[in-house]
Amino acid sequence: MTGYGRGDCARNGFKVTVEISSVNRKQSEISVALPREMEMLEAQIRDLINRHVARGRLTARVSLHAGASQTAARMHLNLPLAKAYAHELARLARQLRLPGPVTLDHLTRAPGVFQTDEQLVEEEDFWPAVEKALKQALAALVQMREREGAHLAKDLSRRIAIMRRAAARIQKQAPKVAARYRQQLIERIKAAGLEAPAADDDRLLKEVVYFADRSDISEELTRLQSHFQQFDDCLKAREPVGRMLDFLAQEMNREINTIGSKANDSRISREVVTLKAELEKFREQAQNVE
Repeated sequence: MTGYGRGDCARNGFKVTVEISSVNRKQSEISVALPREMEMLEAQIRDLINRHVARGRLTARVSLHAGASQTAARMHLNLPLAKAYAHELARLARQLRLPGPVTLDHLTRAPGVFQTDEQLVEEEDFWPAVEKALKQALAALVQMREREGAHLAKDLSRRIAIMRRAAARIQKQAPKVAARYRQQLIERIKAAGLEAPAADDDRLLKEVVYFADRSDISEELTRLQSHFQQFDDCLKAREPVGRMLDFLAQEMNREINTIGSKANDSRISREVVTLKAELEKFREQAQNVE
């Protein structure tokens, strides 16, 4: 399901912004883009997202800015680190017999000698602000996805309603199939110039019974009705039902295919075509449901 959410939180002179977007995907896939200062927070961010979203491809972007009260980050000198660099560089110069002393330019270029306010803050110190902004973004995202979900529920319900009507027509037609087969069999015997068998002829009765047993679709129709009822239950559920709908689509497809292969009747075959067409639309939409 698609959606977008944004959250902001200003704390301790810094501002954290979180943006989350999601697009349709059958499985769950989360991509997190973090500033270097917050890289260790990725696991916590993923865990919080997984608690709110179960399906879809999500992209979370976290930005760190100077707060309104702090227009520019101050620089800080890490004197112990600078001394350590000077000592080690001087020792390296002696070992390699390099001319010239260690200069201030060498030290200022060394990583970590000068640090900004952001770099001095521990990663875990950012988490309260990140968590608050992330929850705001997730709330907006979930709200947008819920609106889309309401539209999807209506569309899926229409598909199921069409399939229910087709299944009801099949249910009504199914008892007539054996009688029609019996009549067609008698007509073919007559057309071949043979004497029509009596109504209680054993061979005729056995053939009709065998056909009726082979083409019986009562079990498949019962299971199909059960799947329709399970869909109704999904509409009432508050937890994610996307994977359940995928499963129901697979099972309905199995029953519809069996009905099509067993029922030797043109009217039922037309209804099977309707069932398959609507089920394909149902399956495509179900993959967008969380």
